[in-house]
Amino acid sequence: MEELDLKELFNIFWTKKVQIILIVLIFMVIGIIYTVGFVTPMYSSSTSLILASSGTATGDNNNTITTTDLTLNSKLVSTYSELVRRKSVLREVISNLGIDVNENSLRNNVSVNSVKDTELIEITVKNENATYAAKIANEITKVFTEKVKDIYNIDNVQVIDEAEVQTTPSNINHVKDVVIFMFIGLAIAIVYVLILNMLDTTVKTAEDIERLFPTLPVLVSIPMYGNAQEHKTKSKAKGGRR
Repeated sequence: MEELDLKELFNIFWTKKVQIILIVLIFMVIGIIYTVGFVTPMYSSSTSLILASSGTATGDNNNTITTTDLTLNSKLVSTYSELVRRKSVLREVISNLGIDVNENSLRNNVSVNSVKDTELIEITVKNENATYAAKIANEITKVFTEKVKDIYNIDNVQVIDEAEVQTTPSNINHVKDVVIFMFIGLAIAIVYVLILNMLDTTVKTAEDIERLFPTLPVLVSIPMYGNAQEHKTKSKAKGGRR
């Protein structure tokens, strides 16, 4: 019975294959239009920092890293990650670069990630202008480093990678978007076919009759040869001779 049901389900989808393909294609086109016409390209630039030395900011040249330094740096990673997005840092960045950007908007486009079990911090800035994204990321790093010196009187932040101008938007992936819309279209097409089949109460096969009237066996079935169009043509021909 289960095999028959699967076969029957397959036949239902097969008979509606044209509608299914059409719905999927429509959603794929919608996906292309959406990504090309409605998504604003955003460019991301990242800079990497590491907490490496806890020498004082007043000119201590002893760069030997001790166990105490590593322990202190590990504890400061989360604090530093929050400090990057504070008002004092962002306001100074906006002032230094002379850019016309809202402080809250800038904060929303700045993300800070610390690599687990390390002293690495990554600062990422998103902006519609790729050049601005790189400049802002590097300026945040510069201002943040100076803030650390002022607040903690230590110089333990070192730049590993400076932010670079990216040529490819970080929020647009045409292939990914089209595939997502394709699967959405496929899901909607399947639901459409199933609902259409549930609403279809016509009897098509002897099995349908047996399912509707289990106590009444089908004794005989009369096959129809040719198709409906041929029968219509013959009927018209007969009518014309009359």
